[in-house]
Amino acid sequence: MAMDNELSSLEKGVLTIKNYIQTLPSCPGVYRMINGRDEILYVGKAKNLKKRVISYTQPDRLPIRLQRMVAETMRMEFVTTHTEVEALLLEINLIKKLMPLYNILMRDSKSFAFIRITGDHPYPLLTKHRGARNAPGDYYGPFASGEAVNTTLTALHRAFLLRSCPDTVFATRKRPCLQYQIKRCSAPCVNYISQGDYQKLVQETRTFLSGKSNEVQKHLAESMETASTAREYEKAAVFRDRIRALTQIQARQIINTPFLKDADIFAIYAVGGKTCVQLFLFRNGSNYGAYSSFPSHGEDIPADEVLEAMISQFYEDTIPPLEILVNMPLPNQKLIEDALSQKAGKRVSILTPKAGAKADLVRHALQNAQESLTRHLAEKASQLDLLQAFMETFELPTFPHRIEVYDNSHIQGSLAVGAMVVATSEGFIKNAYRKYNIRSQVLSPGDDYGMLREVLTRRFSKALEHDKDDTAQWPDVVLIDGGKGQLSTAEATFADLGISDIQLIAIAKGPDRNAGRETFYLPGRKPFQLPPNNKVLYYLQRLRDEAHRFAIGAHRKRRMKAISVSKLDEIPGVGAARKRALLQYFGSAKAVEGAGLKDLEMVDGVSKNLAKKIYEYFHDKS
Repeated sequence: MAMDNELSSLEKGVLTIKNYIQTLPSCPGVYRMINGRDEILYVGKAKNLKKRVISYTQPDRLPIRLQRMVAETMRMEFVTTHTEVEALLLEINLIKKLMPLYNILMRDSKSFAFIRITGDHPYPLLTKHRGARNAPGDYYGPFASGEAVNTTLTALHRAFLLRSCPDTVFATRKRPCLQYQIKRCSAPCVNYISQGDYQKLVQETRTFLSGKSNEVQKHLAESMETASTAREYEKAAVFRDRIRALTQIQARQIINTPFLKDADIFAIYAVGGKTCVQLFLFRNGSNYGAYSSFPSHGEDIPADEVLEAMISQFYEDTIPPLEILVNMPLPNQKLIEDALSQKAGKRVSILTPKAGAKADLVRHALQNAQESLTRHLAEKASQLDLLQAFMETFELPTFPHRIEVYDNSHIQGSLAVGAMVVATSEGFIKNAYRKYNIRSQVLSPGDDYGMLREVLTRRFSKALEHDKDDTAQWPDVVLIDGGKGQLSTAEATFADLGISDIQLIAIAKGPDRNAGRETFYLPGRKPFQLPPNNKVLYYLQRLRDEAHRFAIGAHRKRRMKAISVSKLDEIPGVGAARKRALLQYFGSAKAVEGAGLKDLEMVDGVSKNLAKKIYEYFHDKS
């Protein structure tokens, strides 16, 4: 009977698709397949839309995975393009944005980090950057990990003494900060260095990050020798320390590649339907780190198609280098090259080297992919064993495929934030984490029960509308940081929402908040503890600590955002430049508030009319 229903669904899906064929043009474009819950099942590109869509009406020629997709299809959407390259670029953009269920996806699709030298301040800031690169300045990267950026930045600050503080802090400093004391900044905030000399440091930094490290080191060595000859030993020591910092950066270049300037290396290794794509990044002749990705895809998809999808998605928000080295040819290699060349504004080549130094690098990447996948599969097997032990220890009715952990963070009730982290057999799923700024105006300060009630209500009332039928988004277990009171609050909230199929567990810290003496609370059971060396206890502590870390981080960001907001932002006519001028002149927003009308008129860029507006804003209480 179930087979008849499945066949009926497949026939309905085929009929739905056939209804679109008559009106489809035979031109390039992108199509979307959508199910009855308005979820995007698949995004695809085609050189000929009509021919591609017709292929889905012949289910006998489709693998089982695509037959399921056709059976779920309730409607389709189409966008025509002028060329197949445009169709490819649009497809990549939509896949990254919509995360369709049946596409090959970069599971840990992350925003790679860059180093940025700001371009909108007389004393530029050297900092880490993620996200869109729209703000003025120079960007160097991408780096394979945040750790790679952080270690490089630390050495760069030692070598070039550029500031790391935000503009608002820079504008209000009265004396040098700790960064100056530990020789990581030249203290431009208090005029310990002239703007001209600071700009020389900025230019040296740009030169070094552009791959001309030898030129910079030679200049520093000459300056050290000159200072030493003139018996300016303290000055010579500064140059010596800067040279050592540069050497430290270069020592981290794991692979010596004088034959590569700008290139990325991709190698794919697959076994048992599981895949690892290993990436090495090289920019300006320097190694910017390695990254392993474990893409989500059907077991029947060939490795070269997975690799092609990974390369396409990786460069959706990253400018490609001149060369991309791969361990196997791509199915649509010429098309991918054309699309990446169009994106980069220069010719991009995809190569599969067979011999020589480049081939050695590709083989090295492939070896890393194989080792990473082996570790990943071993960790997953271990994780499955751990979850099985968790299910048996807590007598759970079902295997815990998805666990959600909740915690709150606040300071005496102010700027409260609720946090949710998610764990599965794959480990922590960080792109599923959520933070909830507490909105309720009737909660008493520090009302943890009320905060928990609000967070659970917002999370699950929305889920009941959208993803109750999607088992991947519906938790088997909800773990709450707290005790009997938090458990009772969660039980009552779930009862109000009509939810009865989620196991609730509260984990309370031990006496004196000692780890290892936690008490567990479950509905209808007496509280209990686990032995201190129990592996399930250790796993639940990790879950609780991750939720705590994420909640504190979210609260800290909210608090810093609140601190950075100034009353000056509310005054019409006071934009970023005038705000900076006011803060530099008076030292703080509070000093601006207490300033007289004549004092305000003395600030560069502030007219008499604007000075009057600022003064009246702070003093006119009528």
